[in-house]
Amino acid sequence: MALSRAGYCWALCRRGPGPGLAGAAALRRARGLLEPRSARGAPRPLVRCLSAKASSQAFLAAFVSKVKRINGRYERFLERTFPRFYVLYTTFTKGIQALFWEVKEIRKIKLKMSRQRLNSHQLPYREMERLRQFRRDLIKAIPIGIIAIPPFANFLVIVLMYFFPRQLLIRYFWTPQQQVEFLDAYHAIRREAYSDVVKSLALAARSLPEPRLREQLQELCTKVQRGSQPRVAELCAVRGLFSGSPLGLNKLRVSHVKALSHVLFLTPHLPALFLRYRLRSHVLEIRHLDRAMLRLGLSELSEEELKAACYLRGLDSTHLSASECRAWLERWLGLSCRLQASEASLLANSMVLLSLNYVRAKE
Repeated sequence: MALSRAGYCWALCRRGPGPGLAGAAALRRARGLLEPRSARGAPRPLVRCLSAKASSQAFLAAFVSKVKRINGRYERFLERTFPRFYVLYTTFTKGIQALFWEVKEIRKIKLKMSRQRLNSHQLPYREMERLRQFRRDLIKAIPIGIIAIPPFANFLVIVLMYFFPRQLLIRYFWTPQQQVEFLDAYHAIRREAYSDVVKSLALAARSLPEPRLREQLQELCTKVQRGSQPRVAELCAVRGLFSGSPLGLNKLRVSHVKALSHVLFLTPHLPALFLRYRLRSHVLEIRHLDRAMLRLGLSELSEEELKAACYLRGLDSTHLSASECRAWLERWLGLSCRLQASEASLLANSMVLLSLNYVRAKE
């Protein structure tokens, strides 16, 4: 077949071009017969599209590389000339990146919950804790977002964020030094309410009708006030008192509820009904977290996760080692995972009873 085509083309070439357009047409036909079929039917527009796409990608890569070099020079200039501003600048940029990543992770978790029809307390520990912390960060960021709505209010927001970073900035925009400093400050605030919680327990113990349980609770409060730490078995011995009057969450004195709200970083400036509801929801959330943590295992938690878990449950863990935090969490889980939802009041009060003298008892 190929030989016949070549012979036909050779005949056309020997004949030579005819007059006018006929000769040109014959040459084109001959050239077409000699060309491979794949070459004749090649998609030329696709080749142009691929080459244009490759050139645009190369241009984008070169542009990104150029921007990175300029940004690196700018950061080195800031570090040499304005070191304090450089720390704020790097903290802000890293905070933006971390916040963007966190939002993406939260969207994945929400999508998973929607597809699998899960509640938040059915999630694994890390996802549940991530959701809880993101909600708190979002609530903290709402006031500064409202202030920034009016025109030209951004300058005021920047000034406020510079002078009041602990109150207005979320954790992504704290420097490492500020994280330790602010966590110490927050714990000092809630620690002021610890003695009020113990006093409220001792006061409620006097009104208990059963002498044996009354003496057990009074001894427990006296032990804590003298600087000792109660054992989990001692707390479990009085667990029945915290599901009804006078120590159930719905029966506690308002002053006692406000003191516990301070311990959980909740505002006490609300009506008693809202205080009890918020306190109960936060304590039960911690209870769900405890069960998820137990399923995961304390050995799987990093040092940062261990410290964050202890801090949430009332212990000042910023200056403790990972082993000390793990030992305290083992005791906490030993109590929390035995309690029912109706005994949430004991779990809230145990945030004070188990953490107040932990460092002193360890020494």
